[in-house]
Amino acid sequence: MPETLQITETLIHDCIVNAVQGVFRTMACHEVTFVEKISQPLSPVADGPQEVMGSVGFVGVANGLIYLRMAESFARIATGHILGMSPSEVEMSGPDVVNDAIGEVTNMTVGSFKNTLCDLGAPCKLTLPTIVRGNQLSVASIKSATRHIFLFDCKGHRIVTDIQIKID
Repeated sequence: MPETLQITETLIHDCIVNAVQGVFRTMACHEVTFVEKISQPLSPVADGPQEVMGSVGFVGVANGLIYLRMAESFARIATGHILGMSPSEVEMSGPDVVNDAIGEVTNMTVGSFKNTLCDLGAPCKLTLPTIVRGNQLSVASIKSATRHIFLFDCKGHRIVTDIQIKID
């Protein structure tokens, strides 16, 4: 890794904003707006909606995980756009089709993020996507990793990206 490699707050911000916006524009035909970077994880809502959270890791010179979290209702909408299915077709297909679509969106988002790191001299590879569903989901901090949490909006639906990264 070159000694001049600097993975700055600005780089991480620009990289994840471009990745999320590009993937949702291309795959789900939705424009996504960056809302804000927050300093603390969102507290789980006791009676909040069912959520879908995808995660993909990256390992190499840079190591970490990126989580993409959204309400299940929005995950179904995005799945319908991605797969060209009506809401009733998505519903009839069950949760596996939503898991697959959100897993792919997460994989593509993290892949775009990782490609920028590789282009800057921090080669790394992706892990397989993982999907978690539930209420009151939260993400634990990884020891010695730097954490960055970004909020996005897509037609009134919130998308949260939670990035935890460590540079060796």
